[in-house]
Amino acid sequence: MATMASDDEAAPELLESEDGGESGAESFLTEDELAYDEGLDPAEDYDDQQDGHTEPCTSGEEDANHSAYCEEDGSSLSVTRGHKRKRSPHSTAKSWKTENDPDICPPPNRFVPARPPGHQLNSNNKHMPLDLFKLFLSNEAISTLCENTNKQAAKNIGKGKKYSWTDLDVPEFLNYVGLTFFFSLVKLDNICDYWKKNTIFSVLFPADVMSQDRYRVISWNIHMSDPEEDVENDRQKGTPQYDHLFRLNPLMDTIKHACNTFYHPRQKLLIDERTIVRKNHAGMIQKGTAKPNKLGFKLFVLSDSSNGYILDFAVYTGKSRFESGTGLAYDSVMTLIKSAHLGSGYNLFLDSFYTSPKLFRDLLSLNVGACGTYRDNRRGCPTTHSNALTKKDPKGTLRWIREPPVVYVKWKDFCEVSICSTVHQAFSGHTVERRVKSEDGKSTVGFIPCPTPVMEYNKYMGGADMLEQLTQSYSVHHKTSRWYRLLFLHFLEIAATNSFLLHKELCREKHEEPMTHRAFLEELTAQLCGVTVAVPPTKGPSGHLPVPISNQPDASKRASYGRRTCVQCRLIKKEYQSTPWKCRECDVALCLIADRNCFEAWHE
Repeated sequence: MATMASDDEAAPELLESEDGGESGAESFLTEDELAYDEGLDPAEDYDDQQDGHTEPCTSGEEDANHSAYCEEDGSSLSVTRGHKRKRSPHSTAKSWKTENDPDICPPPNRFVPARPPGHQLNSNNKHMPLDLFKLFLSNEAISTLCENTNKQAAKNIGKGKKYSWTDLDVPEFLNYVGLTFFFSLVKLDNICDYWKKNTIFSVLFPADVMSQDRYRVISWNIHMSDPEEDVENDRQKGTPQYDHLFRLNPLMDTIKHACNTFYHPRQKLLIDERTIVRKNHAGMIQKGTAKPNKLGFKLFVLSDSSNGYILDFAVYTGKSRFESGTGLAYDSVMTLIKSAHLGSGYNLFLDSFYTSPKLFRDLLSLNVGACGTYRDNRRGCPTTHSNALTKKDPKGTLRWIREPPVVYVKWKDFCEVSICSTVHQAFSGHTVERRVKSEDGKSTVGFIPCPTPVMEYNKYMGGADMLEQLTQSYSVHHKTSRWYRLLFLHFLEIAATNSFLLHKELCREKHEEPMTHRAFLEELTAQLCGVTVAVPPTKGPSGHLPVPISNQPDASKRASYGRRTCVQCRLIKKEYQSTPWKCRECDVALCLIADRNCFEAWHE
């Protein structure tokens, strides 16, 4: 077998080109895509300058040309700077109102879910971690993936790749996935370190499951789609028939279907962006400067705010094809909200990239309420300066305008917060604790008014942080030369995370204590590899054992016949003590009584 490359890099023969012509996207970005890089949606945001950028908000930075979004605790959400806005002609508001002006709370939407909220499993059955994981990656789906992987390996070998290959089957694939999760739990710098031998840092388990070469050659050839059908799809590049996600679809569709099938959400939903970090370039890379400043793939994720369970997701494909003509932000939300499957009466929480008056009105027509931070330059948002917030206003100052069915609220915290909602009234008397300056200039802790939409937003958008914490704590991502393999690893993360959340739901229903996230992943890893987490205790050395000197059949004579002088007593204590015991391995007589254990002393 040819020598394998070190670390987790692909073998040199697999890196003839960065993605082997398989990324399926052109190497340039359109004007719309450049705008998305800046966290803008050209269909919704007004902007006539080219130097706009996004940076965190700090106290005292807000001015007329940027709006800030601060969470309730004062931490920054985001702020768009450097944009002089063309104002929307669609807003007719005349003046901002204060907390002293009464606002009528919209009637609550009647919550009618299509199914009972919660897990959709039989609670009477016992669900082990592997059983829950296989809800998302069934044996049928794994068999298809193994078949396509074997075809891809044969294709690569036919091109002259120099490595040995035996067909991958379901049990071995499960072992491969188990090792992948093991690597996320036991962090080492390089993949090859897991098979390092004869050092104090050696990890013994991976070599018992499969060899290093076998694990890595499987990683190089993992393929979700049929390679023969890939060729047909690649011929359609540059045409509307070309599918950018063709190499993901078989497994991605399976995962998405399972996410919807085995769980139904509670009333509060949220949509957020997730960026899967990658260093190499591919057509679907999204550089998010308005969110995390990283290079990676962007996913739009719909989840349950109560626990972070992923209900659906969409991969950003790098091309701007909008059926509605209203932009990426609008389409990404409307694609994920499927009323026929969800039901009605849901409340959706969003960040400023998605929020727009048109979106909120169209969601309400589906009986879905919405609440989210917004940007001043969004089409249709209020633009009047009459009675507006100023830089000199103290903390807790708020202004609001209601343009039915949407209420727009601005609130002075550490910076200016802009938020709108179709399900809340502007202010209902809530306060939050903040450090404020008194009249004599001293800083004291006090309570300031807080708008109802801000309170609710901070309460329910926490599900996004919960989800990120779950997926990032034990991430399975590692360097790979194929963009679709990076997303394959992310699909494994989604399956494992949702499996754990189903486990928690089942335990809560039975009033049982659920496993921790780590304990669940440890148990899942063990079951995938066909072992148990608990290792049987290591047996001590069998050679050095006390045995009788004389094999006397008569029990009455065993204590007196065959006695010899204890070597330990004679050499150390200069005493002559006889004993009927000896060490089987050393073949020396040694005392073995309660107050004189020469057997132990000799072997120390």
